[in-house]
Amino acid sequence: MAKVKSKKVCKAAQQVKEVVQNTQLQVAYHFPCPIYLIERPDFIESIAEVSNESLAKQHAERKLDEIYPVMMSGSFADDPRVKAFAEFVGGTAWNILSEQGYAMQDKVVTFTEMWTQEHHKHSAMEQHVHGFGAQIVGFYFLEVPENSSRVVFHDPRQGKVMSSLPEQDMNIATPASQMINFEPKPGLLIFSNSWLPHSFTRHANEKPLKFVHFNLIVNLAPQPVIQVTSAEII
Repeated sequence: MAKVKSKKVCKAAQQVKEVVQNTQLQVAYHFPCPIYLIERPDFIESIAEVSNESLAKQHAERKLDEIYPVMMSGSFADDPRVKAFAEFVGGTAWNILSEQGYAMQDKVVTFTEMWTQEHHKHSAMEQHVHGFGAQIVGFYFLEVPENSSRVVFHDPRQGKVMSSLPEQDMNIATPASQMINFEPKPGLLIFSNSWLPHSFTRHANEKPLKFVHFNLIVNLAPQPVIQVTSAEII
């Protein structure tokens, strides 16, 4: 009896296998987590000038922390020297949200922060997201020595993360991946939605890694003012 059952099971399994092989599987990918990359080294000189001035003020006011060896500048989004960069980043952020399907016709994007981070050896950044109304976040890399930190984006779907199976090969990006990292280079711009968690691996060079971090929110565009004058009554 056991042999007969075994044959039946094997035959049924073979039939299922043949059906799967002969059926075209349709895949519908939804709820994506897009990340946008573009190289713009032409902004490095102007942004580095403003960044270094702002970082110098911070170095003069406090010492570098040995436990968290990172120095952060003040926000400089309103500095006229970064106007061209700010307009490009803002326009790109608006286009990203529009292409994602959001109704942006009557809206504008505005910077809440634009500051430079200077990560020294052993520095890192924990996984986090940006709230308080932020819609787009990004990075612009200025100085990237060898063995610098890598920027990491994490799967925001907690249900998938908690129930995920082991990956076949963590070196290959697949739907099973729980995170993806990018190697920074000078002039590289990266954008993502603010709800996508990100982090930085530990920095391993004596020379610091420097990059601009920025957050943008969405507001209604200013409406034209219509002046109404009283009509003369006859």
